[in-house]
Amino acid sequence: MGEIIAVAQMYTVRDYCTTVADTAATCGKLKKIGYNYVQASGIKEPKDVKELKKIFDDNGLVACTTHRASLKEVIEETDRVIEEHVYLGSVSVISGLSAEYFNRDGFYRAAEELGKVIGKVNAAGMVLGLHNHSGEFERFDGKTGLQIMLDNCKGLESELDVYWAQNGGADPAWWIEYFSGRCSQIHFKDMGVVGHKQTMPPIGEGNLNWERIMSACRKSGVGYAIVEMDRPTIDAFEAFRISLENMKKWGIRT
Repeated sequence: MGEIIAVAQMYTVRDYCTTVADTAATCGKLKKIGYNYVQASGIKEPKDVKELKKIFDDNGLVACTTHRASLKEVIEETDRVIEEHVYLGSVSVISGLSAEYFNRDGFYRAAEELGKVIGKVNAAGMVLGLHNHSGEFERFDGKTGLQIMLDNCKGLESELDVYWAQNGGADPAWWIEYFSGRCSQIHFKDMGVVGHKQTMPPIGEGNLNWERIMSACRKSGVGYAIVEMDRPTIDAFEAFRISLENMKKWGIRT
């Protein structure tokens, strides 16, 4: 079993990435907290991939993965997407479904369309993966939408988001094990409750079964634990710090 590396999902701090200067300052803060790897997502400026790469390099960060490209871009602008990801040094191209795919035929269509480009992505040395929310756990023909897509697109990975899996009525650990070998990176996102409403506290401060999730990750070849809080319950940078401290206790490294 290999090591699992903590990755800061920059969508969490998207409000601090609206200008080039702010993005650079944000990267510096993430590095100071202890992160060496990031997932590039939610960054408004800079848009130019070369300028963004320089900011990462200047702050000693590696964008090992991204969530920059829409599914439409992955399918219709494959060469450009690959070129940008190679330049950033990413090991994966990750996208997600838009609204029109959330139905039986849509899941099969997504698998077919991704099947036409996955060979190019893999040939460039990267995996192609899908990030989920809860809608991918709706069932058709006895299978979840997520199963339909991975069953019908050979080599496609699941960048499973444990919060949204739980929100969809699924057991995150079970699904990580089910997709063993096809989930090299996982979105770590905790689930708590305040005033009868679900919240996203720092990792390890909510109610998800992290002992079980960690066991599944180790069994299934997960390499990256991507820390994300769509709506942090506290200051985003403090949430990143607490999450990292908790994850280090579980054996996750930076």
